[in-house]
Amino acid sequence: MSRKDYLFTSESVSEGHPDKVSDAISDSIVDLFIAADPEARVAVETLTTTNNVVLAGEVRGSVTQDEMIAAARKTIKEIGYEQKGFHWDTARVQCLVHAQSADIAQGVDDGAGLHTEEGAGDQGIMFGYACNETPELMPAPILYSHRILQLMAEARHSGEASSLEPDSKSQVTVEYRDGKPVRAHTIVISTQHTEGLSSDDVRGIVEPYARKALPDGWVDDKTIWHVNPTGRFVIGGPDGDAGLTGRKIIVDTYGGAAPHGGGAFSGKDPTKVDRSAAYASRYVAKNVVAAGLATRCCVQLAYAIGVAEPLSIYVDDYGTGEVPPEVIEKAIRESISLTPRGIKDVLGLTNPIYRRTAAYGHFGRTPDSDGGFSWEKTDLADALKAAAGRA
Repeated sequence: MSRKDYLFTSESVSEGHPDKVSDAISDSIVDLFIAADPEARVAVETLTTTNNVVLAGEVRGSVTQDEMIAAARKTIKEIGYEQKGFHWDTARVQCLVHAQSADIAQGVDDGAGLHTEEGAGDQGIMFGYACNETPELMPAPILYSHRILQLMAEARHSGEASSLEPDSKSQVTVEYRDGKPVRAHTIVISTQHTEGLSSDDVRGIVEPYARKALPDGWVDDKTIWHVNPTGRFVIGGPDGDAGLTGRKIIVDTYGGAAPHGGGAFSGKDPTKVDRSAAYASRYVAKNVVAAGLATRCCVQLAYAIGVAEPLSIYVDDYGTGEVPPEVIEKAIRESISLTPRGIKDVLGLTNPIYRRTAAYGHFGRTPDSDGGFSWEKTDLADALKAAAGRA
């Protein structure tokens, strides 16, 4: 029997965290290529350090190196870095991106290689998860860790909290009673700031945003706070610590509340099932919960490079299902195509929608009118319910 009373912790990092700067630059380049050609191929990694950026990877498309470098500078400026140790205008940006391997391309393109349909860009396993802890059908600890930093970033960009700098981290420990999240046990916030502020000063600035981010009544007189516990955080971002694309994969997904597949998301076009199938598995899991077929659902998909159909579909309902897991698996197969082409068509993934995913989580977000976060829609719920015989 699963535990009913426990503490669970998840963390988030802001758009100014060095790893997230790298993710954002990589995703801005994905958008650049897809805007020019929806069928472009992109796998770009970014390294950031003190006033240096290195772009590396493989692409197929018409975008030039100068355009990629310009996109990197624009992204750094949007995040807000105009510091001596990392500045959008003065940083050295090296572009070491080259053409995609023809051997990889022949396994992915329609009608190429050994198969007639567009195949997966790599082998691998991907997981999607949903639960009924929050209206967004996300685990509470990661959702609220993200929300704290989002509110702080909005205040920084607007000038409301001008003494905050881009780099920050949050961590929320949630108390569960009878399996339900009920309160914030501990809140940790570390944020880069201007000179001259103490930890108490910083707490006075950020505490209102943390309280606003959490449900009413979750912060009480027993909640433990740790704000800038080292006492000073002036040097930050890539000047304080090197950043790499794809190094915050648990922050990107479910905060450790569910399994994670073998690959990161940012910097990859949707032929890379590391990304597109992770979005599809979240879409399916969320719709299973939205349909009332389970209150918790984890979906695993597996692929082989160059092969279109998933090798397996596995569902774990943690004993909360209204029908057996194998019935849900069958309903998924009947309700949606999970080939790379099918996923791209259903979720509209050949649009430049990726830069916005690079910080504050790829999941639990509000779908945008232009197709961004389309995997957060619950428009598959009725089809799944009908296929499972529960309509």
